[in-house]
Amino acid sequence: MPTITFQFLLEHLGIAVSATTGVLAARGRRIDLFGVLVLALVTSFGGGTIRDLLVGDLPVAWLREPSYLINASLTAMIVFFLARKRRFASRSLVWADACALALFVVIGTRKGLSLNFSPTVCVLLGVTTGVVGGILRDVLTREVPLVFQPEIRLYATAALVGAAVQVSLHYLGIADSIAGLSGGAVVLAMRVAGIFWRLALPEFESDTPHP
Repeated sequence: MPTITFQFLLEHLGIAVSATTGVLAARGRRIDLFGVLVLALVTSFGGGTIRDLLVGDLPVAWLREPSYLINASLTAMIVFFLARKRRFASRSLVWADACALALFVVIGTRKGLSLNFSPTVCVLLGVTTGVVGGILRDVLTREVPLVFQPEIRLYATAALVGAAVQVSLHYLGIADSIAGLSGGAVVLAMRVAGIFWRLALPEFESDTPHP
C-alpha cells in the first residue's frame, strides 16, 4: 500500500488530467478504444519516463507503482465513453493541456530537488516532464506539437518560468508544497494570460511571400 503524500496525490492528479488530454486529442480521428488508451498512456507517462531515464531512476515511476497505470487507463476509458455521448467545448483540449502542463512541471521539478540536482537541472527536469508527453501525443496524432505552435501562447516559456519560481522558492527556504503550488500557479497563470491576451515570444516571419 503506497504512502499517501502530497507528491503522490499530485502525480495522480497530473496523470488523470494528462490521460484526459490524450483522449480529447483523439476526438474526430476515428481512433478505437485501444488507440485512445495508447495516446492516454503516452501523454501521461512520456515526460516522466524521459525524466527518469535522464536521471537514472530505474525502473521508471509508472513501472514501480501500478496505481499510476490503473489511474491513466480508467480515466481514459471514462473520458472516452463520456466524449462519445456529449460534445466537449472546442478548446477543452487546450485548457486540459494547460492544467496538465502545470501539474507535471511541478512534479518534475520536485523530483530534481529531491535528488539534489543543481537548480538549472531541476528546471530542465520540470520542463521536460511538462512538455514531452504532449509532444509525443501530438506526433502520434500527426499534429504539430502544441509547444511548437506559435498560436499556442507561452507554452514552454510558462513551464520554464514556473519551474524557475519553484526552484527559487525552495532555495529561499519555502516549504516544498508551497513552492510547488506557487510554481504551478505561475505556469497556469501564464498559459491563461497567453491564451486570453494572445501573448507570445517574438518569432521569425515566414519567408513565403504573401499573395
